[in-house]
Amino acid sequence: MDISTKTHDAPPPPPQPRPAPAEQKRAARGATRPGDRIFLGLTRGSGILLLVIMAAIAVFLSYRASLAISKDNGNFLTTFEWVTAGLEPRFGIAVLAVGTVVSSIIAMAIAVPIAVAIALFLTHYAPRRLRGPIAYVIDLLAAVPSIVYGLWGALILVPHMNGLFGWLDDYLGWTGIFAWDEGAPRAMLTVGILLAIMILPIITNVSREVFRQVPQMHEEAALALGATRWEVVRMAVLPFGRSGVISASMLGLGRALGETMAVATVLSPDFDLHASLLNPGGGTFAQNIAAKFSEADEFGRDALIASGLVLFVITLLVNGAARLIIARRKEYSGANA
Repeated sequence: MDISTKTHDAPPPPPQPRPAPAEQKRAARGATRPGDRIFLGLTRGSGILLLVIMAAIAVFLSYRASLAISKDNGNFLTTFEWVTAGLEPRFGIAVLAVGTVVSSIIAMAIAVPIAVAIALFLTHYAPRRLRGPIAYVIDLLAAVPSIVYGLWGALILVPHMNGLFGWLDDYLGWTGIFAWDEGAPRAMLTVGILLAIMILPIITNVSREVFRQVPQMHEEAALALGATRWEVVRMAVLPFGRSGVISASMLGLGRALGETMAVATVLSPDFDLHASLLNPGGGTFAQNIAAKFSEADEFGRDALIASGLVLFVITLLVNGAARLIIARRKEYSGANA
């Protein structure tokens, strides 16, 4: 008989038994060995512990805040005063909320473009001999304590802001936003510039690491099609690293929202709202807590904790909004893991 016929008539191999669905799930999770199961349990427990800690913080802040708000004779959201001593306490967060948001917006508007530009320069333009020293200096800036930034801002930055404030008042004072009464430049614009300097290393470092992960094939393909270096950055690097830049910006915004000592050292709050960014502002949540906590009685501390709860909620909303932006855009899919 022909060999091909024998091969054709040979019976097929018996089918292999398919694993059960539960076994497939365990294999997919990597939990088939004792070490994997232990590691899975530890990581799962760490995630649950984090949620428990966050819930405990929220419960504590909510309880202490409710004690203070129940005795507040003003509107907690709209009152422009902060008087917690006496028989009729009146306090509200309107001024603090505006100050926190305005200073953070100024810081982000200054820091994010500069940080992205520095990150692109280090990854795609800078000579090799300059990348290391510049990256080292940026890492050092990220390690500087907040109080050092605050002292530098009070002793060096504030005295040198008179020229900038005068120029803005001369040319843009008619807008009202940059009107200056020639007082000490301990204003929201100064705070925003100082916060921008503080968050610049964080955004730069994260953005730089993201840009370094761009697939080399994407850049080489763009160059092969005749693209210039800027076109490579615009078409290949920035779209790939956009989610990382958003994450880096949210990290920087988190520090700007919660910064305490640097703002308290530079700002001269008067607990009032001003249309101009060049006049003393009303303060921020963190600065107000740091300034009043040591001399406050038990009720005053509860009032400060109530303002801390608002800052806690704002931070959660900002981070949640960032996650939604990343999740709803297909071009950001690299951050969905």
